[in-house]
Amino acid sequence: MRLFLLAALTMVAFAANSVLNRWAVGPGHIGAVEFACIRLVAGALALVGLLTLQRGALTWPGIQGRVAGVLGLSAYLLGFSLAYRGLDAGTGALVLFGTVQVTMFAGALIQREPVPGRRWAGAGLALIGLTLIAAPHGGSLLPLGLMTLAGIGWGVYSLAGRGAKDPIAATAWNFLLSLPLVLPIGFAGGLARPDAVGVGLAVLSGAVTSGLGYALWYRLLPRLGSARAAVAQLTVPVIAALGGSLLLAEVPGLWFWFASALVLGGVAVASLPYRALTRRSTQ
Repeated sequence: MRLFLLAALTMVAFAANSVLNRWAVGPGHIGAVEFACIRLVAGALALVGLLTLQRGALTWPGIQGRVAGVLGLSAYLLGFSLAYRGLDAGTGALVLFGTVQVTMFAGALIQREPVPGRRWAGAGLALIGLTLIAAPHGGSLLPLGLMTLAGIGWGVYSLAGRGAKDPIAATAWNFLLSLPLVLPIGFAGGLARPDAVGVGLAVLSGAVTSGLGYALWYRLLPRLGSARAAVAQLTVPVIAALGGSLLLAEVPGLWFWFASALVLGGVAVASLPYRALTRRSTQ
């Protein structure tokens, strides 16, 4: 139960990133690259501060998974922010975590991790729901391509985090080592002048829903496994769409609620322990 609650909290944080990014970039409070840069700096500062308060020093977590984690995080941050210039919160999260689903299941197969049939069935049901969510969407392919890049980056980042023995330190160093990759891109493009709302949303996304949320995610990943983690993330588009409707007036129709039932039902089938499913079927 505790694992489920922590995973749910992490998924809410992930969905909040979509809403905050869309809220800041969509109306023009801040440029997409500027949002990514401030988000990264705020996340790095929050994680370094947390690590220093806990241990008194910035400990090195080791080289394992560091290159993949840094490259994946950098690709995710830039692709994510740029894509939200043309996607609403729910659709962006849908494309992101649909791509993450494919990336992480591929990783599970490559690493020869057992993937039970019921998880494939649950993932299939959830993907049908995601397809229904995406069906009414149209527009330029560029934002969709950028969000696909972000999804691949996040999938690689998540897979790299499975072997982390020190989740908080690993996340802090991933953020710090991404700075030399992401910030020069922002300066090269000529930074715009964001308003206070844009900066505030970027800092909130970086320090809380990204930095602290990712540290928690790294801690949960070894207990979830690639396949179950990938399916759990399919709830994020639903949560993001709800947040978008409440905060950004991006209100979904009846089709959304039907698709949401499929997504959440698929996640439940894929995530419940086998014994729990067997017990319910015999009652």
